Amino acid sequence: MSKKLIRFDWAIKRLLRDKANFVVLEGFLSELLFEDVKIKEILESESNQETEKDKYNRVDILTQNAKNELIVIEIQNTYEIDYFHRMAYGASKALTENLALGASYLEIKKVISINIVYFDLGQGKDYIYKGKTNFEGLHQKDLLQLSNKQRRTFEKQNVSDIFPEYYIIKVNKFNDIATDTLDEWVYFLKNSEVKDEFKAKGLAEAKEAFDLMRLNKEQNYAYNRYLDSLHLKASEALTLQMEAEDKIRNEKAIEIAKSLFETPLSNTDIAKHTGLTAEEIEQLRKDKP
Repeated sequence: MSKKLIRFDWAIKRLLRDKANFVVLEGFLSELLFEDVKIKEILESESNQETEKDKYNRVDILTQNAKNELIVIEIQNTYEIDYFHRMAYGASKALTENLALGASYLEIKKVISINIVYFDLGQGKDYIYKGKTNFEGLHQKDLLQLSNKQRRTFEKQNVSDIFPEYYIIKVNKFNDIATDTLDEWVYFLKNSEVKDEFKAKGLAEAKEAFDLMRLNKEQNYAYNRYLDSLHLKASEALTLQMEAEDKIRNEKAIEIAKSLFETPLSNTDIAKHTGLTAEEIEQLRKDKP
């Protein structure tokens, strides 16, 4: 029988920084990247420090795996229209901040940007997307490849292995039907529950580590504050959306009303057509240049 667990976004900034819990994060990354991932360390930088402005709205963590690759995991709870741009910035920042001063470009590390979002980012039917950089010939339509010497020197097989790689998990688009082990992780990200039959790497450990009953009094208080903040952010976002929709409707009503000024309709008649009041329409007539 499954039970409610701590949200992944709260745990990733607290519980998962403990080496004893690396197995949870390793399990998630292994299922997503389809390889056996081992975390070497959690790296600290300005990009993953908490601030009062975003400490509840976004969560990010920078890790380094055993292959010396940088993995940025970012979780965004509320809608951001320019989130794609932030993904590009975050990957670029991780890349440049982890190149030692004076080092050759050969020392640049591969960056894997994993973005877990709780809103519908862009337009698409799927709930998991992967993006990478390839170079296609404008005329021959062939993919640009590394030379044999470059493969030996870089220890890479493809040009895309050098550039940042992006993953987007649109949690709210998932239909709660887990057909494979990666889906089991997405189910957990969405519902904070691990079903008894789930077999995905790291979930058994998450089920134990994320048990709400294991939190001490201080952690429990912080977690409940976090949940309250998410509800508040959701309400603020809904309020802004409704206000924007009302503004658009009002602007359209004003536009229609003005178009009817040249007709024999009275203010009362126009009010019936637009939803504005007769007083508002009279004021519009007075303000008309």
